Amino acid sequence: MHINSCDFGNNYGSIMKIKINKSVNFSKKTRNLRDIKYLIIHYTGMQSARVSMKRLKNPKSKVSCHYLIDRNGDTYKMVDDNKIAWHAGKSKWKNVSNLNKNSIGIEIQNKGHLIYYQHFSNKQISSLIVLIKLLIKKYKINKSNVLGHSDIAPLRKKDPGEKFPWSFLSTKGVSIWYPKFKLKKKEIKSKTKRRIFFKNIHKIGYRFFNLSKKSKRDREIIMAFQRRFLPREVDGKITAKTLKISQLLA
Repeated sequence: MHINSCDFGNNYGSIMKIKINKSVNFSKKTRNLRDIKYLIIHYTGMQSARVSMKRLKNPKSKVSCHYLIDRNGDTYKMVDDNKIAWHAGKSKWKNVSNLNKNSIGIEIQNKGHLIYYQHFSNKQISSLIVLIKLLIKKYKINKSNVLGHSDIAPLRKKDPGEKFPWSFLSTKGVSIWYPKFKLKKKEIKSKTKRRIFFKNIHKIGYRFFNLSKKSKRDREIIMAFQRRFLPREVDGKITAKTLKISQLLA
């Protein structure tokens, strides 16, 4: 594995060491940097960073990312920012479909739910925060557009999952969170509860559901929201707490 390195962020405050390990998996047409509006956080779901990078570089896999952060916090650049990497797949957020063309994909090494879902290391999260700060400043990205793969593809994906520290990222100014609140004991009818919750998350940006019609998909959508904002209670039920958080964010 041939790797070079470079400094990134000379004009944007912080400077971090980026190792170069290029993938050939990207769309050949160069995009306008002004099109970059989103950062999408993934986990690799593979045994090691070496195995992950091997797959992300394999032309047969047809997957890639712009950056990968290993367990030690080392950051690798795999696709240039002005190229469209193949990380989001079939996805939607607000009125945008197939977010590859408008986003930068960041993979964090983690074995994932299918192998052995780990806590993310402190070094990984520290490197990620520095990288996000550089990218949101460079491309004027709103922190509300720093998203998880499961936010934009809730029926297919669980990453980065319930162990990812979104709340901590919000304290560093690189993610959204909700204010502290106290629950009132007022009960809301089931039908009304569903309508209010899905209206709220539609306003936030979530898609792949019908606002007025109940579906088998509902549980997966609710769980995706909970993985992000209520990680200790990922049960797919619209609890009073789940509903309240959706209202605060909307």
